[in-house]
Amino acid sequence: MIVPGVKRRQIGVGGFRITDRARQLVLEVLDSQRLNAGPMMARFESAIASLHDRRYGLMCNSGTSALQIALAALKERDGWADGDEVLVPALTFVASSNVVLYNNLTPVFVDVDPRYYTIDPALIEAKITPRTRAIMPVHIAGLPCEMAPIMAIADTAGLRVIEDSCEAMFVRDGGRPVGSFGEIACFSTYAAHLITTGVGGLAITDDAVLRELMSSAMNHGRDPIYTRIDDDQGAEGADLFRIANSRFSFVRFGHSYRCTEMEAAIGVAQLEEREANGRRRQAIAARLTAGLSGLQDALQLPAVRPGSEHAFMMYPLTLTDDRIPRAAVIEHLESQGVETRYLLPLINQPIYRATFGNLDAAYPVAARLNERAFYVGSHPDMTDEDADHVVAALHAAIRACR
Repeated sequence: MIVPGVKRRQIGVGGFRITDRARQLVLEVLDSQRLNAGPMMARFESAIASLHDRRYGLMCNSGTSALQIALAALKERDGWADGDEVLVPALTFVASSNVVLYNNLTPVFVDVDPRYYTIDPALIEAKITPRTRAIMPVHIAGLPCEMAPIMAIADTAGLRVIEDSCEAMFVRDGGRPVGSFGEIACFSTYAAHLITTGVGGLAITDDAVLRELMSSAMNHGRDPIYTRIDDDQGAEGADLFRIANSRFSFVRFGHSYRCTEMEAAIGVAQLEEREANGRRRQAIAARLTAGLSGLQDALQLPAVRPGSEHAFMMYPLTLTDDRIPRAAVIEHLESQGVETRYLLPLINQPIYRATFGNLDAAYPVAARLNERAFYVGSHPDMTDEDADHVVAALHAAIRACR
């Protein structure tokens, strides 16, 4: 219920709680006297990889870093040249495209589906050129991309697929979990994500060579024979000397993208709660959808593509009645303690306009979403009352604009 003049706590787009289990595991790390990557991180990496039907997991300090080293590994292994192209959606968090540029590659944008906000498979083939090397489908807001046609196009054209799964974990498309389709998939465990460790990200793959290249790239380009302090355990004789002789050997340009055992401990604890938290996200999303169903002449509610699941990392909305200004709706929501974000605008960002020019005419769906879409929270720390307050605030905002 909205009470005029009464200030209430902010309902954020994400939430986080330190549970007793997380405290226990963090204390175990502190008692172990080891902060750099060790058994807790290996446990977290293995669990994430297994849950997404992959052999190898690698934890780093962000989802962006994971994408950066994933592209670097593919570029090195496959011999891509500077300037080669990677297809990315025209609507995504800026990091998806930035990492292409960081690797001296060229992002080529593909417009998105207006109903589901993910890359539109029907528009991909027209963007493929002789210099195209990969497709980066981005699973948006917890909803997987339509992966079957994307993988078919990639197979036909001989392209690599890097799944940007920073906003989706554990959900399936066509019966397969996100992260199980391409050569590499990347996740984020930053604040407000489906698993939160404070800072953090993961890359998963079935390819041992790619895992080795990524491990080196996130450790300053160090010889991959020694990227963690226990990589020499069990080695003897000539093998031990080979490792000792390589501890300070750097074989490629790299970065310092490492995480610690403490973030991994929080991740392990959150994995133990993932099913309960997932159910709570679904319940909050369902409550929002039920409460907002009467506004569907003015507001496009999130949808689940047939054959897919939705993790509801957030709850995206698009204003479909052009008489209703988005700015007025957001101003009202924020005044009522409902935190908002624009829905992942990319091509209209100032730095992208300066670099690529005005791309709105070439990507009309993304351009419209940049003007009309936004999202609110849908997370386990929201109460039923919080969800009802968001619903009431949206009804009031749209009523005031009509």
